[in-house]
Amino acid sequence: MLFKVEMTVIPPAHLSEEEFNAIKLKEKNYAEGLQEEGIWVHLWRVAGQYANVSIFEVKDNQHLHDVLMGLPLYPFMTMSVTPLCQHPSSIK
Repeated sequence: MLFKVEMTVIPPAHLSEEEFNAIKLKEKNYAEGLQEEGIWVHLWRVAGQYANVSIFEVKDNQHLHDVLMGLPLYPFMTMSVTPLCQHPSSIK
């Protein structure tokens, strides 16, 4: 199943820059692993925002939920999830 996920990060005021940077490093490592596994298929930054638009390929809704909940930055994000399906005019 394919999903478009729009994520916006809201940096927490209660963490120091050092603490937040440590979480961001964990996030980067987690995201790279998911990309290598073929789960996080596309990742684009939204220009001028602390946000991204991503495409995930997962087994089902629960799998997506588990992947997203595993994001170290999850507690500091807002997300919008949209299920996707093949377009009849797509040549792929």
